[in-house]
Amino acid sequence: MLINLEILQNLLLLNKLNFDISSFDAFFKSVNFYLVKCGYKISFLDNKRPWGGFFAIDESQSQKFSNQFFDGIKIDNFRIAGRLSPKILTIKPKTRLSWQYHFRRKEIWKPFFGNINQSDQIKIDKKERHRIVGLDNYAVVSEIWQHTDKSNPSNENDIVRLEDDFGRKK
Repeated sequence: MLINLEILQNLLLLNKLNFDISSFDAFFKSVNFYLVKCGYKISFLDNKRPWGGFFAIDESQSQKFSNQFFDGIKIDNFRIAGRLSPKILTIKPKTRLSWQYHFRRKEIWKPFFGNINQSDQIKIDKKERHRIVGLDNYAVVSEIWQHTDKSNPSNENDIVRLEDDFGRKK
């Protein structure tokens, strides 16, 4: 039996998750530390969202990301318009992301850490309404964006908000 050493090392780290949940800032920093320790290149991060924050992982690491967080699904099978964008979402307790949908992307989610009552992958189709709700503790959700428009890839502005607890524009 062959075992990918990199996956094994990341699984060992996963089994020793010790995210600091004393504050959101501490939690976000500990998730950042974990991602860097696993060898991920973070291309962008944002910890100023009212519901928490996110880490955008370098797209060249999409398969590595899939191996660790999505049971090794072959990313080439998920490329629609040539690009994928792996992300890690950090969710604050008792917060809700917008009730929303997107025009230029599909999403795949998989809960990773926290009080989450879902362990399977969740596939969100383009224009499908969706929302993540934080429960009693901090949570981490892995996410892959499947861009559907090659000439105009999705971005953070590709959000139609139907409802938002924080008064952000619809």
